Amino acid sequence: MKTDPSYIILIGPPGSGKGTQAASISQELNIPHVSSGDLFRHNLENETDLGKKAKAYIDRGSLVPDDITIAMVLERLSQPDCVKGALLDGFPRTLAQAEALDKALAAQGNQVSLVPFISVSDQVVIQRLSGRRICRKCQAPFHVDFNPFRSCPYNKCHGEYLYQRDDDKPQTVRSRLKVYWEQTSPLISYYRDTGVLVEINGDQAIEAVEAELRAAIMK
Repeated sequence: MKTDPSYIILIGPPGSGKGTQAASISQELNIPHVSSGDLFRHNLENETDLGKKAKAYIDRGSLVPDDITIAMVLERLSQPDCVKGALLDGFPRTLAQAEALDKALAAQGNQVSLVPFISVSDQVVIQRLSGRRICRKCQAPFHVDFNPFRSCPYNKCHGEYLYQRDDDKPQTVRSRLKVYWEQTSPLISYYRDTGVLVEINGDQAIEAVEAELRAAIMK
């Protein structure tokens, strides 16, 4: 296995199982899983300088500028646990962010080593997400096709608390996919041109995706 720092960017649409795979990979490679969503929550909850700047935009319904997001990520990557690299999830989202990351890593003599792209058809994403149901009582997840409700593992309920999140309704999923492809298509081309993109068939079962992903990373 490589001893140089490994900076891996995991790309995939909502419903691709990206979060599950990221947790497994980061543990296996012993590098932190750096999620942009977690970073935003941390900075907002702890009222850091960057969190306060981001909140000013969020409170007025505006997008947080790239420079604030980039600063959060670079600050996280500067921490001691990232000395061996990091697995980035949810960042970069734009070409400007990708270029800023490349520039920052190059200044340290490093670079993005691999960009696995978990490719999932829109039809499969819609099926996966629109079929999800959550128990409002204990938040246990179910799926109408893949994990139907039989009994709640935490409460003696009979399905009366199951609900579909607004984010998982078919029309919302389609809108999320539209935004995702608008943002991600340029990144796919960017990393393909730099020779670090590897496409993973995300339409497969979780175990098959994990095996293909591990093979790409260990290659």
